[in-house]
Amino acid sequence: MTEGPPDDLLDGLVAGQECAFAAIYDRHGAAMLRVAAAIAGSREEAEDAVQDVFVGLVRAGERLRAVQNLRAYLFASVRRAALRRRRRRRPAALASHDVPEARASREAGDAETAARLERALALLPQEQREVVALHVDGGLTFGECAEILAISPNTAASRYRYALGKLRDALKE
Repeated sequence: MTEGPPDDLLDGLVAGQECAFAAIYDRHGAAMLRVAAAIAGSREEAEDAVQDVFVGLVRAGERLRAVQNLRAYLFASVRRAALRRRRRRRPAALASHDVPEARASREAGDAETAARLERALALLPQEQREVVALHVDGGLTFGECAEILAISPNTAASRYRYALGKLRDALKE
């Protein structure tokens, strides 16, 4: 499904047009799911977080007119929803590092390397994992990541760089 200019999509969302919601899901749904899985820690929680965002879009109606960057708004919303769901999970479930399936399923290479990468991602500190998910899976710039996370762009870039170093080290082992 093709998507018109962002203003048309926002107008469609405000008007409750099903085609606008479908266009947003087609364009951003898979990436939103990957970001939510990286933050929430499970595919099931990620799916629920994405659903929460779309329910919120339906309910927002006229308030969506204030949105200036729809993509950043979507990923900020999915981050908040995934964090809420992660906080509700039992501590034992979090300690088990329930590895998200979303990114591993798209790996075309070696399954063992993909599994090691997923384990390494799950072990990253939350703030580094969020930047990696938003930047890589969400396709957001460090400036957009910074805005969502309420940090400076330099801090977002630093967290990303530290995370990459830890991932490189984990894959060397």
